[in-house]
Amino acid sequence: MRPFNLIATTTATLALLADASPLIRRADDTVSLTISKEGGFESLLRHGADGGYGFMFEDINNSGDGGIYAELLQNRAFQIVDVAKQTTALVPWASINGTAISVVNDTAGISSALPNSLKVEVVDGVASFENPGFWGIKIDCNWTYKASFYAKLASSFTSDLTVSLSLISNTTGTVFATQDFTGITDEWKQFDTKLTPSSSAEDLNNTFVVQVNGGEGESGEVLFGLFSLFPPTYKDRENGMRIDLAEVIADVKPSVWRFPGGNNLEGQTIETRWKWNETIGPLSERPGRMGDWSYINTDGLGLMEYLLWVEDLNVTGIMGVYAGYSLERHTVPEADLAPFVEEALGQIEFTLGDVSTPYGALRAAYGHPEPFTNIKYIEIGNEDFFEPDSYAAYRWAAYESAISAAWPDLKLIATTQPVTVLDPPEEYSDRHVYETPDWFAANAHRYDNESRPGPLIFEGEYASTSMNESALYGTVAEGRLRYSTLQAATGEAAYMTMLERNSDIVFAASYAPMLENINRFQWTPNLILFDAGSVYPSASYYVQKIFSTHRGDTILPVTTSALPTNFTYVASSTDTNVFLKTSNYSPSPVSLSISLDGFNATSAVYEYITASDLMAANIPGQEILVDIKGPVDASMEGGAVAVELPAWSVAVVTVEV
Repeated sequence: MRPFNLIATTTATLALLADASPLIRRADDTVSLTISKEGGFESLLRHGADGGYGFMFEDINNSGDGGIYAELLQNRAFQIVDVAKQTTALVPWASINGTAISVVNDTAGISSALPNSLKVEVVDGVASFENPGFWGIKIDCNWTYKASFYAKLASSFTSDLTVSLSLISNTTGTVFATQDFTGITDEWKQFDTKLTPSSSAEDLNNTFVVQVNGGEGESGEVLFGLFSLFPPTYKDRENGMRIDLAEVIADVKPSVWRFPGGNNLEGQTIETRWKWNETIGPLSERPGRMGDWSYINTDGLGLMEYLLWVEDLNVTGIMGVYAGYSLERHTVPEADLAPFVEEALGQIEFTLGDVSTPYGALRAAYGHPEPFTNIKYIEIGNEDFFEPDSYAAYRWAAYESAISAAWPDLKLIATTQPVTVLDPPEEYSDRHVYETPDWFAANAHRYDNESRPGPLIFEGEYASTSMNESALYGTVAEGRLRYSTLQAATGEAAYMTMLERNSDIVFAASYAPMLENINRFQWTPNLILFDAGSVYPSASYYVQKIFSTHRGDTILPVTTSALPTNFTYVASSTDTNVFLKTSNYSPSPVSLSISLDGFNATSAVYEYITASDLMAANIPGQEILVDIKGPVDASMEGGAVAVELPAWSVAVVTVEV
């Protein structure tokens, strides 16, 4: 049963709720709100809860490889590539001064997981080639880079062989750092070093160069495998995360992290699904896979890295397990499902099992004896509303019963729509919605009358994707949003006030997708954009940040005598503050007069998000237009707080009590 209805119950307000058309108001109109201390309920989205605001992650838009995963070299181990198609197999590697290079698998690679190698032909003692990274490499003289590679001779040399690794600028020819190696033999051997640039590069047009120096007149072949170049990482994690992206994410103060997807969990086919046990251990033992978003995943960002990331962020993990359905509508028959359930149980044991269990012992061998106790939720599948019949008939029950028997304290999330009847009934449900900004504003009361009790809701994916309701997934020409705009973010904020007002049943929420490398993307818009050197938070990012960093423990009742259409709000409190979050999805400003019943207000400030242009977006290469402005002191007269909010704005008023 819902504790109370936070929507004002006057006739005027109910009429406004029924009318989704914009209401143009005079700027001198004042909206009076009264926030009451009594009658609130504990929010499931609060800090310290097992849920809250957070992020959904999968490797899309080069968000993992070439993104949050800090590895700087693209196609570092020639994983999955077709050696019959050299043009694509080599991307982005290139020869220098005519050196012949090719990807081969006619000799044993460095491991069975990585059978492909780079063959380099040395002529008259010299050969060189390069890798420009993921559309550029940032060179910073304050960083020390870790470089490594495997090499062996494929034919005899009568003299020593030196390999020079360099960071070299294409534009100036400047060598920023270099290191020589000797001792290459006819057996695979790993070489590693640290490189500290002598100066910083002015731009990203830099490349990683390997030069082979044999004896004068000598010719032959050298094989290379598994190159790597790492800058410093977040919290100095080995094989870890890119610092600037990690810090922008951490600044939101998220509470939950959903991984590893998303579609990228399912695979296009059953065989090409994400397999957790192929993403752990030494990088030389990870074969990689063709991801579900048109590019190869190295799986350097694997299960262990995800778990360490959840630990470093100190968030609650929502971990997905493959549930027998893949994207080309391939479904595992009931008679064949048992091994896949066992695979999921192994993944959970690796995560949570103690060292006396086989997979817990394996995790300990990889450096983490303690279970990853931040993992509180297991999501069974992803978007199984595309295959609800088999999910309801046998897949959900098989996974639910097996996981519950082995791990009774875990919370299990279903991925079908609530209209699908599951047995046993789900206690947690993941819902996804991609719509127009107008839709989000019009649905700012969507869960107000949701049945209680019922499954707790994880709003696992949501975003304004288009200005055209008939082409939500169409092209930019058809109205698809290339970037998150002020209007899109304001509509999403209206929806988020609803999620928080209903946080007796909404336990977590995550905008999606999260990250986009601006040089190769498959989906728009995205929350945070980046290139090899810079990060560009979107308008939607700032909405996520302002909502997440101003969370109360208790949701408070609010009453008002009149309320304009498309002006929405939610109030909450901690021991020291009352927060009022608002979305003004309207072309007119709003004057607010806020009274607090039962609180002793001592001071108030407000912060807001707006821009001069409704379609303003934070576009790479241009000045940031949309961000959080303030805090600005609010006036207080007679105990009431007075605030002026711009048109098309998202705001939070913080009252110290």
